[in-house]
Amino acid sequence: MKYKLSYFLFLIVLLSSCKNENQKRVSDNQKNAEKREVVFSKINKGWVFNDTPINTATEASVTKWNELRLFLAELAQKPKKSIEAFQEKSAAISKKVMDLNNSIPPEFDKPQIKARISTLITKVRLLDLFIHLDNIPAEKVVQLVAEINLELISLERQMDKIVEKSKIPLEEGESELMKMMDTARAIPNVKIDPNLPRVE
Repeated sequence: MKYKLSYFLFLIVLLSSCKNENQKRVSDNQKNAEKREVVFSKINKGWVFNDTPINTATEASVTKWNELRLFLAELAQKPKKSIEAFQEKSAAISKKVMDLNNSIPPEFDKPQIKARISTLITKVRLLDLFIHLDNIPAEKVVQLVAEINLELISLERQMDKIVEKSKIPLEEGESELMKMMDTARAIPNVKIDPNLPRVE
């Protein structure tokens, strides 16, 4: 009889502790859901990309540069349902931005453009990293969206400068001067025979 009573008391204590644990778990889940809702709200409000070209040079290049067009089109589609939708979108944007570096049109294949693309890639990859964290820093995600917009504007302005510079006509003899400067700086590929007399 003693043993039955002790087993019965033990069972009651065990059941009450399980009940408390379940209540705590439900409470924690509710707090996490509320926190995710706040994060979703902040990210949804700040997820605004400049996906339209700001100048004529960019508009013209978007028609020629397929990867840039696809990247801007990906930015234009805003996810709406959940944090997971934003995570999927940031992964897709990250893939598209990596393609920009692979197929730069010849007129824009310059160090200034490559540097801006590299910076843009870094910012997009950081966005993808932060939005996939367990504790998503919503303020940092919104800040990165703004920084990506600034990098896009910088890239588009640099493209415009290159297009405007190419429209300036060369003066008479300038192209020959440029060729001479390039050949004067170049190291000759021809091996010089040391046995030949020098011309002075």
